[in-house]
Amino acid sequence: MVQWIEDPIEDEETERIATHAAALADSVRDLIDAVVRSEVDTDELDSVRGEVEALVKRLRVRQLPGSFGETWGMSGALRAWGNAVIGLRNAIAPPMANEWHDDGTVVGHATLRTAYEGPPGRAHGGVAALLLDQVMGEAAHAAERPGFTAYLNLNYRNPTPLGRVRAEAKADPPAPGQEHKTIVRGTLFAVADDGTETVCVEAEGMFILPRDVRERMAQEAHE
Repeated sequence: MVQWIEDPIEDEETERIATHAAALADSVRDLIDAVVRSEVDTDELDSVRGEVEALVKRLRVRQLPGSFGETWGMSGALRAWGNAVIGLRNAIAPPMANEWHDDGTVVGHATLRTAYEGPPGRAHGGVAALLLDQVMGEAAHAAERPGFTAYLNLNYRNPTPLGRVRAEAKADPPAPGQEHKTIVRGTLFAVADDGTETVCVEAEGMFILPRDVRERMAQEAHE
């Protein structure tokens, strides 16, 4: 079930929580990287595991009953803190920072660390799809035609090395009578230390506004 919640917390308090939660998530990202690359002995691994389990128990004292969902603050800002790509509380997220431009283009920046490895030294192909799906979905939203992913076609042009990446996407104009369907095109680039970019993945996707949402919108328009 899709979970959207209106959060009554004041914006200043939300920002304070975000600062501390994001810092914790960053530390957990460092932990993940350390677990992947550590060569300490097994006794030390067991000792660290015990400490991690104790920390998990402390965080479980008070928690949400389900997923984070998407939350609107009092200012109307949408918070997707649990999102697997952009979620500031989600240590699985790189996280990717996305920018919406006036021409409808959405651009995202991220750094892929060892947790995202597929082939040696390179990002897993599914991670590229994950990043593009997020940026392309936001591009559909930026075009004021949001929806869920119906399909995502990917062309892998070059391997995506671990490190800095940039993704960009923009929606095509809608077909007459098909405004609930949005075609979006996106590209993922690897970014070298000198700023040089290499095209790694090109994508086309369709995003569809669900029928029940369309029906509710139509009903509200006639009330």
